[in-house]
Amino acid sequence: MQYSAPPLFRQGIPALLKLIVCLSISIALMLIDFRFKALDPIRNNVNWILRPLEYVMMMPRNIYESSTEYFTTRGTLDKENQTLKVRQAELSLLANQSEFLMVENQNLRELMSLQKQVPFKTLPVEILFNPSNPISQRIVINRGSEDGLKLGNPIANDAGILGQVVRLYDHSAEVSLLEDRDFAVPVQVARNGLRAAVFGAGRGNPLELRYLPVASDLEVGDVLLTSGIDGVYPPGFAVAVISKIERNLDKNSSNVFCVPIAPVNRYRQALAFLYDPKFDAKAPADTNKSGGTLSNTPGRRQTRARGMQ
Repeated sequence: MQYSAPPLFRQGIPALLKLIVCLSISIALMLIDFRFKALDPIRNNVNWILRPLEYVMMMPRNIYESSTEYFTTRGTLDKENQTLKVRQAELSLLANQSEFLMVENQNLRELMSLQKQVPFKTLPVEILFNPSNPISQRIVINRGSEDGLKLGNPIANDAGILGQVVRLYDHSAEVSLLEDRDFAVPVQVARNGLRAAVFGAGRGNPLELRYLPVASDLEVGDVLLTSGIDGVYPPGFAVAVISKIERNLDKNSSNVFCVPIAPVNRYRQALAFLYDPKFDAKAPADTNKSGGTLSNTPGRRQTRARGMQ
């Protein structure tokens, strides 16, 4: 009996031989191409033909990616822009607050310096609000009778006198400002010691020096200081500066207008003078040869207002 191989085996041997031959040829071609670069011309020609087809085939994908990137970038930029705007607003607010704190800090330093100069007790106060009263010019402060404040105590800042306590509560008080109608402060001219009284004329109106004859030795720019003769205000503190003089020769009188030196609506901090003339009164201030008060007298302002030098 003669043995014959299975048909599948007989068919597989030629196929295997063909595969071996193809692999050998491929390896030989790869070695030849690697060594001699024989296929580079063919590769270049094929690439020259297929490259436009590649661009055409990839165009939908490129368009999709470009549009997706555009919208993503636009959305990202809008979000970053919004974030930067919010941050800019926050930084602007912080800058304004920092500037406000610097001004407030400078004002507190000046008040502390004034506290060290005056020879009597003082009480730091803070302006809470300004009542909306068209007739009177008053402010409300955060100190009252429980803090040692009394009716009539003067209120001042580093520039000069602001007003006087006219109504007292336990933990707050009302202060009548210099501009309040018919509010009076005894003063004297720093240049020559001339005594007078300055009166308020209502909100927004200049202060007035009343009952002065036409021959009074007054000049525009003269600084008015508290005289201290009323026993309420300590002597030598700046009150106002003369801004205008109208002399009436027929009636032998002068209309003298003044502006307050102390800025009422600029700072919130001030000092209450717990001044008692029985214990705190001092000898009159020394004068120099020109008749003005000495600028280094403790607790007193210089004889020229700010901006008048």
